[in-house]
Amino acid sequence: MVELARTPSVLEVPATVQALGDIAAFVLRLAGRAGLGKRAAYRLRLAVDELATNVVMHGYRGGDGRITVRGRSGPGGVQITIEDSAPAFDPVAGRLPPCPGVPPQDRRIGGLGIHLALTSVDEFAYAHRDGRNISTLTVKAEGTDPCPPRP
Repeated sequence: MVELARTPSVLEVPATVQALGDIAAFVLRLAGRAGLGKRAAYRLRLAVDELATNVVMHGYRGGDGRITVRGRSGPGGVQITIEDSAPAFDPVAGRLPPCPGVPPQDRRIGGLGIHLALTSVDEFAYAHRDGRNISTLTVKAEGTDPCPPRP
């Protein structure tokens, strides 16, 4: 169980490529408050950036829309919830596992970024409620770096 603040921080931005930097800064502030290590903070930012980019590029397809990002942090880690009202899309269903034996030019386009994002976090959940996509990502403060540091 991850110990987090009761009251979330909230960021609401237009669903534009320009707003992705604001989302990344918001996530990194929460990671800093939680004391996440550099690798854990990077993994969280990578995952949120991938999901938010997909909302902008594929969900709203350049049309008007908003993204709400809620974050809670504490000594146990960081939990980020991304909400949007683009057409329903479950990232788990859109995920493609890597195909190491298939040459890059022969691989299907799309889905690998989502796979990388979802495998970068400790917990992921998706729901579609009241016309909104709700993706929740959690990175724990302890034991979050699956790879040992390089010598």
